[in-house]
Amino acid sequence: MTSILVTGGAGYIGSHAVLALLQAGHDVCVIDNLSNGSVVALERVQKLTGKKAAFFQGDIRDPRILRKVLSECRVDSVLHFAGLKAVAESVRDPLSYYENNVNGTLQLCQAMADVGVFRLVFSSSATVYGDPVSVPLSETSPMSLPTNPYGRSKLIVENLLQDLARADKRWRVAILRYFNPIGAHVSGQIGEDPNGIPNNLLPYVTQVAIGRLKFLQVFGDDYPTPDGTGLRDYIHVTDLVAGHICALKVLDSQEGLNVWNLGTGKGHSVLDIIRTFERVSGRSIAFTVAPRRDGDVAKCWADPSKAWRDLGWKADRDLEQMLSDAWRWQLNNPSGYSFSSHGVPG
Repeated sequence: MTSILVTGGAGYIGSHAVLALLQAGHDVCVIDNLSNGSVVALERVQKLTGKKAAFFQGDIRDPRILRKVLSECRVDSVLHFAGLKAVAESVRDPLSYYENNVNGTLQLCQAMADVGVFRLVFSSSATVYGDPVSVPLSETSPMSLPTNPYGRSKLIVENLLQDLARADKRWRVAILRYFNPIGAHVSGQIGEDPNGIPNNLLPYVTQVAIGRLKFLQVFGDDYPTPDGTGLRDYIHVTDLVAGHICALKVLDSQEGLNVWNLGTGKGHSVLDIIRTFERVSGRSIAFTVAPRRDGDVAKCWADPSKAWRDLGWKADRDLEQMLSDAWRWQLNNPSGYSFSSHGVPG
């Protein structure tokens, strides 16, 4: 029996994908270096599903462990989440982003080809569109140079995969450009647990609400938006991974490389998030306004109609449910998976 390899499968989106794949009846293998993931997430996935994913601790930049996992698990397809993902951090440390995101994917594709695996779903990002001329963004929207090294690393990988699929017709690749994943599994058992100070908005908000952080910094209130704060397309992580399952199925019938946006088609501002979260949680969120961050754009949301036409997929969960589920996760796990869980126990 063949299986699906999930790179970064112990992380936020990866663990939700592992859960969805197991529930759909797939055999799953996970490789993760645990730099921003937790084995506890996989243990909880096992409890929720009654099924276990094979776990290998390792780095996708290591071709030896990649070939070992791909061969031992008899992998048929790969869902590729592993990589670094914070815009502000990428501005401070671009070399790490190119090394992890670009070289990591290069090593993965080479190992896949070495063992004869040619089906790949790649986790890309709306940051590849750069600073949008207009919104919503469709897959054919003009693409300017991304405004930060994170986005540029994703665009380089997209170009790499385009070249690979053109050169070798055995490859079937789905590039999923997604917008801002938030929320958590409805059980409250798995969710987003970043190391250190969160780089993304919602885990910062929930950590302020639970008392781990004193206040939120809102970066910029002078953007050309209705309330001056940045507008983003927030999508529930459960909806997001459902899009990956749909894309995986389409690889059975579609050859070459295809690209889809995964978003809701709606933009919400930072202040929208704060006010809605306060309403659903009953907690006040203290915040201060700071200058804009390098690499951020004013507004960005999706036209997801191509994913509906091609994949039969759309986002079902609204902002209140996203925030309610994220808050349930934080309430159930005030310290996340806990510091000691970011590694192999014992």
